[in-house]
Amino acid sequence: MLKLVEKLGSNFLYLLETVGRMGMFFGSATANIFKPPFSLYAIVRQIYFFGARSVIVILIVGLFTGMVLGLQGYHNLKQFGSEELLGSAVALSLIQELGPVLTALMVIGRAGSAICAEIGIMRNSEQIDALECMAINPVKFLVAPKFVAALISMPVLTFIFNIVGIFGGYLAGVVLLDVAEGAYFQGMYNSVEWVDIRLCLIKSMIFGLLVVWITTFKGYFLHLNRDGVFGAEGVSRITTDAVVLASVSILVWDYLIGSIILS
Repeated sequence: MLKLVEKLGSNFLYLLETVGRMGMFFGSATANIFKPPFSLYAIVRQIYFFGARSVIVILIVGLFTGMVLGLQGYHNLKQFGSEELLGSAVALSLIQELGPVLTALMVIGRAGSAICAEIGIMRNSEQIDALECMAINPVKFLVAPKFVAALISMPVLTFIFNIVGIFGGYLAGVVLLDVAEGAYFQGMYNSVEWVDIRLCLIKSMIFGLLVVWITTFKGYFLHLNRDGVFGAEGVSRITTDAVVLASVSILVWDYLIGSIILS
């Protein structure tokens, strides 16, 4: 019984320590964004890695997500004789929910895991310690540009996903299933409002911050992982942990943001 209580207490203290460390890390990273000197090259390089290299994945996933929504939406609405609402259903589903969430999940798998592994390897090989020895702030040098890149890239990728998804719904609904083209776009025009666009924008920016915050944090503090495992195995473990934690966080915050804004 005492061992159980000791283990629960130890886990709780470790959780508190991790939450506090994450908060301090986030504060340090955001503060260093506004601290000179500023490196435009580093930011552009991260935007290219975080955003531009994710476009192909976003295009493919967005297209087929829209086609699935068009196909399923058509058959569901047909039962009620409301096929003309297909455009509205596809656009609102993508803009309010699926666009930001699926974009974030794809970015986690393509860029987030790579970011975590990169910083984890740098910590494991003592490159971060070397930066500190040279009086270079590792958070400013490594993490801050990634935060800026995520804030810029994630909304752009999300809107690309939405546009391609709407086109995919058009292919499935209008081209393949003979829904009236005018009804498809008119329903979308009548139903999508600024509040939906604003919700999509807010979600995408918050999700971008969550992705880069969790993945950089896990890699940066590889040496403090509780398992005491370092080297290649340690990097693989913290990368897996970062992907899982970031994915779950996206789904949790998706609900929280929606409930706050739509209430």
